[in-house]
Amino acid sequence: MMKVLVTGGTGMVGSHFMQSYKNEGAEVYGIARNSASSRMAAIQDTSIIRCDILERDRLMQIMKDIEPDVIIHMAAQAFNGDSWNCEYVTHNTNYQGTLNVLYCAKELKDSGKDVKVLLACSSAEYGNITPEDCPLKEDRLLTPWTPYGVSKVGVEMLGRQYFLNFGLTVFLPRMFIHVGTGHPPATAIQNFARQLALIKKGVIDPEIHVGNLETARDFIDVRDGVAAMRILMEKGEPGVPVNICTGKAWKISEILDMLIEISGTNAKVVPDRKLFRVADEPLLLGDNTRISALGFTPKYTMHETLTDVFNDWMGRI
Repeated sequence: MMKVLVTGGTGMVGSHFMQSYKNEGAEVYGIARNSASSRMAAIQDTSIIRCDILERDRLMQIMKDIEPDVIIHMAAQAFNGDSWNCEYVTHNTNYQGTLNVLYCAKELKDSGKDVKVLLACSSAEYGNITPEDCPLKEDRLLTPWTPYGVSKVGVEMLGRQYFLNFGLTVFLPRMFIHVGTGHPPATAIQNFARQLALIKKGVIDPEIHVGNLETARDFIDVRDGVAAMRILMEKGEPGVPVNICTGKAWKISEILDMLIEISGTNAKVVPDRKLFRVADEPLLLGDNTRISALGFTPKYTMHETLTDVFNDWMGRI
């Protein structure tokens, strides 16, 4: 039976990875730090092991006990905008945490265990781009301009180094913005959906506060993203960055209009300067040629994704 270990197992992408492998009968374990909000659940998930990835000795013991065939590394300070307010946490968690995961995986390999490692890299690595630069290809020079983007370049370079120096089988998906259920309101889509659910339930006045609506982003349903990354591990080349995206960009204003329609509300849109970012690319659009060549095709429409996200918030409020 395949054994899978997912760091960040209670996060949106990590939890979808865990469920995907569980559905196929794999033996699946997740790692989450004690401060993860899921610890408050009435019924704890027994497949979740409490550990901070910065505690290398504890992480090493877990990996030795489980001896996973696949390590999915999703644990991170994962919010681009928030990274301006917590630079040290972002760099320490993302870089040092990844170094710990790779070190432990190498120890498993050196002991004779064949293990695959997938690292959560990011489209934020592309950095200061213009619409003329899009769609973004993987061989483009990386020019990150946020603390989060810089940290993810470090993550990717660590993975490449461990592949080149030690022969560790490391896959490098550059993840564009994943959208799905079970996510905090730290991104535009989740924030919109949360506000609209509150309006729908009569908790707040019918006003939705928004930031910059003129930017456009390549969004991908988390279920499609997980499927794409699993295809990458099955058919792709280790050590080679691959965009995980749809190749289509949506304006944030289009997303908002669709969510308002799905919610059935007549919310008044109110610009809020607090929601504008220090750095905000006008367009972030990926080239998905590499992942498509491996056989990946998105299944979910944006309307389906947004409907699920809104219904999720209706159930969480």
